[in-house]
Amino acid sequence: MATPVTITQIAEVAGVSTATVDRVLNNRPGVNPATVQRVRQAMAELGAGAPVRGRPRSTTSFRFAFVLPAARRGFFDLVDRVVAQSAGEFRHQHITEVTRRLPVREPAAFADELAQLAEMDGIALLAPDTPAVKLAVNELVRGGTHVVTLFSDVPGSMRETFIGADNRAAGRTAGLLLGREAPGGTGTCALLAPATRYAAEIDRGIGFAQVLQERFPGARLLRVDDMPETDDEACLRVQQALAPAALGGERLVGVYNVGPGSHGVHRALEGLGHAGEVGLIAHDLLDVHRAMLLSGALGFVLHQDVQYAVSTAARVLRALCEGVRGALAVSSPRVEILTAENLA
Repeated sequence: MATPVTITQIAEVAGVSTATVDRVLNNRPGVNPATVQRVRQAMAELGAGAPVRGRPRSTTSFRFAFVLPAARRGFFDLVDRVVAQSAGEFRHQHITEVTRRLPVREPAAFADELAQLAEMDGIALLAPDTPAVKLAVNELVRGGTHVVTLFSDVPGSMRETFIGADNRAAGRTAGLLLGREAPGGTGTCALLAPATRYAAEIDRGIGFAQVLQERFPGARLLRVDDMPETDDEACLRVQQALAPAALGGERLVGVYNVGPGSHGVHRALEGLGHAGEVGLIAHDLLDVHRAMLLSGALGFVLHQDVQYAVSTAARVLRALCEGVRGALAVSSPRVEILTAENLA
């Protein structure tokens, strides 16, 4: 009778990840023939019959990487902190977590460093949506590494699921909140968007524009693209874009900032005499946004449960590695509307 062995033992002998072994055993596509042969040869060397599912929990762990951009944005740093704070929870689940901050200004460099994580069992990825990143994701999945996207999707890639709030719905929510500020459905609503390759920020802008067009056709949408990320530069950009001459005499009723730099945006509005009379909406409950809500500088913050999303990503990756049926059946975090009155 063939001796039962674990997936971990097969992976060690074959020199591949446990995720790759799982794909071969379940006849799933995406593993190249040479790798399949190595796995089957390892099974033969071990005298393996039907391998035992899972791993001996006392001796091994799943290896997951949380991959984030290296840019010093407040939200990216927040996610980094939440992952670090979840280390204890991960240990109880026999998960070894590593966090990688990759260079985002050079998409090719980001993709190259991402591809070097091929021996991880799973990757939770927050990345720009570029062709190079798509190719890297596809190669990882073909090699047997499970990949889920986190907070911002990479659509069109072979990633297995997206975990995060519905960003288009978030943008629609911002449009509804600001559109109602327009008297009689008229006035100017400004959409501030960085020069971005993040699908999350693109979807927010699409949702915002959709709602204004559908529900507030009398309101004018003013797009301010190429917003800088630093507060000082954002302040200068808004001062120019929302100056009285740029508004053409129309009343500014609301500003939706889909990216960073909210404090600089507020300073510009204050300098233009709009502070206190123009609604300003931003994303994510960062420390600066909490202070701005309490001071009245921000009207609303659209927020999602970062801790839930990080924990869900790890849980989904583990379930995928274990071949659990329904591993991808998870609920997305809801978009919360935070004000100065409902802060926790």
